[in-house]
Amino acid sequence: MTVRLSYENGTIRVEADPEGDNGAAGADSDAPARGGGLPPLPGVETDPRSGTGRAPAHRYAAIRRALEVAGVPVDDRVPAWEPAGSRAGDDGHDDAELALSTDYDLREYQAEALAAWHDADDRGVLELPTGAGKTVIAIRAMVDLGVPTLVVVPTIDLLEQWQRELETEFDVPIGRFGGGEQRREAITVSTYDSAYLKAEDVGDAFGLVVFDEVHHLGGEGYRDVARLLAAPARLGLTATFERPDGAHETVAELVGERVYALDVDDLAGDHLASYDIRRIEVELTPEERERYDEKQGTFLEYVREAGITFETGEDYRKLVMRSGTDPRAREALLAKSAAREVMMNADRKLERLGDLLERHRDDRVIVFTAHTELVYRISERFLIPAITAETGAKERREVLERFRDGTYSRVVAANVLDEGVDVPDANVAVVLSGSGSEREFTQRLGRILRPKADGGRAVLYEIVSAETAEERVAARRR
Repeated sequence: MTVRLSYENGTIRVEADPEGDNGAAGADSDAPARGGGLPPLPGVETDPRSGTGRAPAHRYAAIRRALEVAGVPVDDRVPAWEPAGSRAGDDGHDDAELALSTDYDLREYQAEALAAWHDADDRGVLELPTGAGKTVIAIRAMVDLGVPTLVVVPTIDLLEQWQRELETEFDVPIGRFGGGEQRREAITVSTYDSAYLKAEDVGDAFGLVVFDEVHHLGGEGYRDVARLLAAPARLGLTATFERPDGAHETVAELVGERVYALDVDDLAGDHLASYDIRRIEVELTPEERERYDEKQGTFLEYVREAGITFETGEDYRKLVMRSGTDPRAREALLAKSAAREVMMNADRKLERLGDLLERHRDDRVIVFTAHTELVYRISERFLIPAITAETGAKERREVLERFRDGTYSRVVAANVLDEGVDVPDANVAVVLSGSGSEREFTQRLGRILRPKADGGRAVLYEIVSAETAEERVAARRR
């Protein structure tokens, strides 16, 4: 018996080959999935419309392995690989490989990470801190496999960075999905949003997919990007794999388990700068304290009465859902938001920021906040260039370029520099406010950890409001 595999609208179609020695099995609706002497195949269910087996495209590699282990001949019509500089033939298939090369020499830990990924059948997630060279590892993986590759990234900034890097490294056209372009090449870079729209159409075109900032794949909509692609080789890159909502388990299913991990302390002093973290507590003004206690009290009173413990991210989602029908739940959420705004935007934080800017007037400083309004207050008060979600791409590039060449020695940003932007070297970070998540903190720390020419240490200041939820979160993280 021969089993035919083909790609169809984001799925793998599994059927007994009518030309094989068991052609009659194709008429048995159970034959492709369970009967006709076939072994159980992962994810394959009977499609009542066609009487064939069908599975989500991401199951392709597992189905192939199961058939190979069982010794079943396979007529594999899934891959439609497209070599550089040409288009696929009339039958949609071309098995020629890409001839890629790179001048990158991997550091020891990068080589270990790549080897661990290869040992896991070219599937899995690498967790390495910002500045550790995850892009370099991905490029070497692309060279090793020599197959058409799709790189998926969360932001336009990262899209452009990857495109520049790949155009510099490889002598092949680089395709792009996103930012107003829809051009497919053997090596293509896409935003998650564009990949979501294109995946069903190009799901058989790539042998390797690289998910940068792979934790984004845990988002409900983005999961379909991985489900609709047949690429057997999958590489996830992130500085913080685990998600508080547990969605990293879904990422592991779609991309592979975490196969290699290092944290900042593993590389600090050798491949990253040594660093210090200093927490500074400031008191709320009497007016701020009164408002904070009132709003926080309203929130805590409701969650105690409702028996909500916030042991998991699901508890918060339940509260949000309840607020749609329960006025008190809505009042509690609004009170929580008001209390958070008070503690994150406390006036005395700006006073301490002024002290730190004076102390580090000869250093390169990035100030991080959670609120756009606070960014503009800081920019106006201390004459610091500001970057927010409202800042145009051209202006953002100009600010960062002037920060890079030393024209500016400091910049203030609201979240947009946390990930997805090639931030110039800095050695001091000041965090005035944030979500409190481990991921956000790690990403901000990573912005100042590139090795310093003089071997100096980096320092991150975390300014928190005393006797607030912000202080408790910071204490737990440390």
